[in-house]
Amino acid sequence: MNVRPVRRIVTGHDPKGRAMVVSDAPSPHIRLSPSRPGVAYTNLWQTNRMPVPIQGATDPVTEAMNLEPPPNGCNLRFVEFEPESAQLRGADPAAARAAFASMGGAQHALTQEANARHPWMHRTKSVDYGIVISGEIYLILDDEEVLMRPGDVCIQRGTNHAWANRSETNCVMAFVLIDGDPGPAT
Repeated sequence: MNVRPVRRIVTGHDPKGRAMVVSDAPSPHIRLSPSRPGVAYTNLWQTNRMPVPIQGATDPVTEAMNLEPPPNGCNLRFVEFEPESAQLRGADPAAARAAFASMGGAQHALTQEANARHPWMHRTKSVDYGIVISGEIYLILDDEEVLMRPGDVCIQRGTNHAWANRSETNCVMAFVLIDGDPGPAT
């Protein structure tokens, strides 16, 4: 998979307290999973507490690249989805579980459910803002699906879901994942 580099500009302060660019380069945090072909993750930023420290590390992204954000934290990432082949749609549920496990999310793979609408159905304990940057993609939920196009935003609140690119071109999405509290079911 040929992954489009994502330029990451990080600002900070010089010794006089003036705003400056600390770094300006493509994010080095790209992950491809052999268990999930056709999908590339580029992590751009990560926090691990609220309120978020404004000063500090110029690259707080960890190599773990977990599915969920750290406790009391958030992740900013781009995800690029190649067009989904019939082979991927019919993926073995064990492959989906392996892909989620490689991102620390084995407990989130719900593909073992006989009624799962898609092999990559999963749920996280987070609120996720998903923004389509280019291409189009289907948000698949338990009983419905929605086609999203550039500029569309999904506010994902810990629901069971999957993403399916049924088009002929790649889809790029930006995600902000924020640690959530599932609380009592409503």
